[in-house]
Amino acid sequence: MSSILAPVPLAKAYRLLNHGPTVLVSAAHGGRRNVMAAAWAMAVDFEPCKVAVVLDKQTWTRELLEAEGSFVLNVPCAAQVDLVQTVGNTTGRELDKFTAYGIETLEGEKVSAPLIASCVAWLECRLLPEAHNQQGYDLFLGEVVAAQADTRVFRDGHWDFAGQDGLRTLHHVAGGHFLVIGDGIQGRMLPPLD
Repeated sequence: MSSILAPVPLAKAYRLLNHGPTVLVSAAHGGRRNVMAAAWAMAVDFEPCKVAVVLDKQTWTRELLEAEGSFVLNVPCAAQVDLVQTVGNTTGRELDKFTAYGIETLEGEKVSAPLIASCVAWLECRLLPEAHNQQGYDLFLGEVVAAQADTRVFRDGHWDFAGQDGLRTLHHVAGGHFLVIGDGIQGRMLPPLD
């Protein structure tokens, strides 16, 4: 597995989320860990790279994240759609999702939260505490302190899913329905109108 991981420069880490994928948020604290699905995540700054994710007050992952001060945004792929649906609709308070569903993990470089194996990108984040945003909007900001990506689909700072249908990222629509990212196209500058 580690042979497909390559470091991503932190100045370019925002590109790992730039296309708006569903993410798996993992957190760990005091020997406990959890993972949940989140559809509302995005990059918010370039350097240092910062991200935002919305986490409901009732989630176990949120409690672990707040207690530890760090988390991971894992970017899952089409081959993981059932896992995403499952961890997004079960609670880690009563069961260890990793054991119950055989979730394989990788060790991160900078944070204690587990990286979910077989994803296509991982952003390790240090929580930027902002009580107003967290309590008022369930909005969590993190500074990306390490980022990795699967070189089969992320090379030279760009996503390229050609020939890798199972590795295309997931985009949650509603009710367990997802779309996968499509083929890439190159835009061109329009000439100004006279």
